[in-house]
Amino acid sequence: MRKQTKNNLITFGGTAVLCVLMAVLSGLGVLDNKTNGLLVPIGIYIILAISLNLTVGILGELSLGHAGFMCIGAFVSGTFSLVFQETIQPVWLRFALAMILGGVMAAVFGILIGIPALRLRGDYLAIVTLGFGEIMKSLAMNIYLTADKNGLHFGFTVPPENIDDETKRELLKGPIGMAAPQDTNFWIVLIVLLICLAVLMLFIDSKSGRACMAVRDNYIAAQSVGINVTKYRIMAFVLSAAVAGIAGGLYSHSISLLTARKFDYNLSILILVFVVLGGLGSLRGSIIATIILYALPELFLREAGNLRMLLYAIVLIAMMLWTNAPFCIRLRERIGASAPMQKLKGFLKKDKSAGGAA
Repeated sequence: MRKQTKNNLITFGGTAVLCVLMAVLSGLGVLDNKTNGLLVPIGIYIILAISLNLTVGILGELSLGHAGFMCIGAFVSGTFSLVFQETIQPVWLRFALAMILGGVMAAVFGILIGIPALRLRGDYLAIVTLGFGEIMKSLAMNIYLTADKNGLHFGFTVPPENIDDETKRELLKGPIGMAAPQDTNFWIVLIVLLICLAVLMLFIDSKSGRACMAVRDNYIAAQSVGINVTKYRIMAFVLSAAVAGIAGGLYSHSISLLTARKFDYNLSILILVFVVLGGLGSLRGSIIATIILYALPELFLREAGNLRMLLYAIVLIAMMLWTNAPFCIRLRERIGASAPMQKLKGFLKKDKSAGGAA
């Protein structure tokens, strides 16, 4: 078995076991209400982190507009569920169609923004994607959509007029947002997370994924050996956007009121922090970093009051130094080369060899 395949199976299996364990503990009533309330958001943020890692870690391009794709998926899927809430049954079919539509629309916008933006690199691409995310948030805050017996009525910046008051149903209310059906639960998030994780792993381990990594490592060399750089960059960017749109659909169906203010640049930066601290190109690292960094302030630092974010920042800085500082890298190498660690590695290797021989 190839090393990469083995690592993927370990990551996928470990994620599945951990999620199922948490779901079982939640069903048995072992977890308190605060922890139960974190399960769905953590799952959604993991999906966002692994999708952004495809762009930042595998493709090597800095994107600061990931919240924009999440915003598209959230509002498109939420609007679809509100419009067809009564007509499409059963609920799981309508919900699945809403998720797919949210992902497809995010992918479409990924193509539209990716074709011109991916001609840029580095800071210029980051600025363009940041602007895209802010534009999506502003658009969502100014859209009004109302349904009555005559159909759907659209308004931009102001509510639509000439609405039948008896049958009026407000779907999108501008800055107030929307209230999509709350269909999301942890089991659904778990299934979607595992599907997205498997798709991303298969893509990264495919010919296309290896081409993206070649472009990341040396753009000019990749072009010189005949790799279609534009094609593979757009492919990875669109897949990342589609997964973010699906995560947005899950999010819109998990809260009572969805507002566009949530999808600002701070959200994009937060997801980027998960990716960077977990390790660029490491899906396993993104999963671990998201769990730690999202749960830490809520479970352990909430009692610190005003010092909560200060302690959170200290933890982020410490993790960044441990990951990237030359002194910490040398320290990790020294620990790995120490006699106790070498004995432990030899013991594990010996057990593995004995198990294979048996």
